[in-house]
Amino acid sequence: MADLTDRMSPDDDTSLSGSVGPAGPAGHAAAVPARPAAAAGPAGPAVELVLRDIALWTASLVRQFPELSEELAPGRRSPAGTAPSAPHPGRDELIRQERREALLLEQRHGLSVPGHGAAPIRLHISDAIRDITDGVVELEEAVCARLALPRPRRAGVIERLRRIVGLLDAVAAHPVLARHVRDEIRRMARRCARTLGDSETIVRVSGRCPWCDSVSLRAFPDRRAVLCVNPACVCTDAACGCQDDPAYRHLWPEDAWAELTEASGTRTEEIEAAMDDTKETPC
Repeated sequence: MADLTDRMSPDDDTSLSGSVGPAGPAGHAAAVPARPAAAAGPAGPAVELVLRDIALWTASLVRQFPELSEELAPGRRSPAGTAPSAPHPGRDELIRQERREALLLEQRHGLSVPGHGAAPIRLHISDAIRDITDGVVELEEAVCARLALPRPRRAGVIERLRRIVGLLDAVAAHPVLARHVRDEIRRMARRCARTLGDSETIVRVSGRCPWCDSVSLRAFPDRRAVLCVNPACVCTDAACGCQDDPAYRHLWPEDAWAELTEASGTRTEEIEAAMDDTKETPC
């Protein structure tokens, strides 16, 4: 991936490149540090929405990335004191297919005696770990280069993500950089979730979306947020992700529920109850 500084001058904030590169081992899940509110400016409100999305997607990635390492070996145990999760549909067949492919490769290249090989690495998970690790490393290096900071020291994925969040106040002064950071972390968080095969609990919320007037508001307890799940929902904010990302969904975090209830006709008490509901409702 090309260096950001090759495409952006210090005074130009109109272009940005993608990100990949090598990194150290992933760390353990840790809380993402809270970010003080950035100073308001001409693009303050729009940038604040982008920074809020960065914090939410980073928290999701910090929570789920360590699980990829646990999933590398089939038949992992659940942590002590927790009930094993229900198997994801199709996961067993995927494991069997990977074992067949790995055994064929071993036999073809004479790497092991048939029937005496160890369980193969789950290749789709290994690929996801490498992609996310490389992406986080290069993203942090790109951010530091754009902000004229020293090259970051080596660290695990979780520590690097926490350091990126710690730089968001400085990133707020560069709207294009902020959107790039959001897009990259969102991409990696989505790939992590897809690879794990996890599905979030979703609870229907009454009222209509303020933007599309559809009865499509849903509570996502894992995120402590309400989303509009209507794929056709588009707002009037030119900086919003709905303008250029078909998978984007409008989101209201906990501190915006009061604003949402005024505009949608739902009640704050209903949203709070939905966040405590562990039973998914038909959507």
